[in-house]
Amino acid sequence: GLKMTGGAYAIGALIFAIAIIFTWKVLLFKNKKDGEVEQLIGSLGSLAPRRYRYLDLKKMTKSFSEKLGQGGFGAVYKGKTKDGCLVAVKILTESKSSPKEFINEVVSISTTSHINVIALLGFCYEGKKRALIFEYMPNGSLDKFIYSGRALNTSSSLEWKILDQIAIGIARGLEYLYRGCNTRILHFDIKPQNILLDRDFTPKISDFGLAKLCHGRESAVSTLSMRGTVGFIAPEVFCRNLGRVSHKSDVYSYGMLVLDIVGIKNSDVKVSSSSEIYFPEWIYRNLELGEDLKLPMNVTEEEEVLARKMIIVSLWCIQTRPFDRPSIVKVIEMLEGSFESLQMPPKPILYSPSREFFKFLIIR
Repeated sequence: GLKMTGGAYAIGALIFAIAIIFTWKVLLFKNKKDGEVEQLIGSLGSLAPRRYRYLDLKKMTKSFSEKLGQGGFGAVYKGKTKDGCLVAVKILTESKSSPKEFINEVVSISTTSHINVIALLGFCYEGKKRALIFEYMPNGSLDKFIYSGRALNTSSSLEWKILDQIAIGIARGLEYLYRGCNTRILHFDIKPQNILLDRDFTPKISDFGLAKLCHGRESAVSTLSMRGTVGFIAPEVFCRNLGRVSHKSDVYSYGMLVLDIVGIKNSDVKVSSSSEIYFPEWIYRNLELGEDLKLPMNVTEEEEVLARKMIIVSLWCIQTRPFDRPSIVKVIEMLEGSFESLQMPPKPILYSPSREFFKFLIIR
């Protein structure tokens, strides 16, 4: 009996010792990673974004009680800092990057400064717990207005002017990401859900840079198959014979977005399974023949001209081959110019892969 008891004690002591060693190694590894993060932040000096602890995030969001939305990279919660500033806290669920990769990408995002690009205020990095803290946008994302039918303003005339300014603002934000940053940032997921609106309906591009931040060392091209939204993905993303993936891929997504802003949606066009009509071609045909564009609001003649201008610009943006699309600078020029100065783009090539095919490509 004593031998059995002694043996049990020995086994218990061994298990306890192993547990202590394992815990010590985990803490050592965690401290090493934490030290690496601190060292990286320290080396950045004034460029370093503010670092928050996970406990800070729990306090500012009241234990993540108010969810603002759910994206491909994680959920977003409303929060308030100690000084009363409202923020949006994005908890990253799929981040696999190393401390160096994560911090470098966070710095890249935080150094962007443009009225049409969302501002990063800070970040959290505690082992697997990673988050980004952004400025809070009281009017939420653009999709809430263009899909739900919520009016931007009680005045129809003012509303169309706001829609036009939103389209121009997004284009200016993209131009900044391509030309105004230290390194060119390609978005690859331009859609209404990633356009946020401030109190005055100024559009702000969000979710840029997150593909690299969450997928680590994978190249931009290799992550593209997992990035993008059905209906907004440029054809060359899944069919490389059409051309290389570039900023023109964002221009395509932007064109599809503008069609949604105007109020013409793919779902408005009823098609049969045997003979599917690619909806931008339907729009093109109606523009050519001067037929009704099925605009969603009672528009004046001036507003219809504005809508037609936005549609023509978007049709240029969604040309099948990347080199047929305008640069984002040219897009801004067309939107700010007169309707009379615009030329009709070439007729879109009939290319409408099924939604099932799109899903297959994205899942793969």
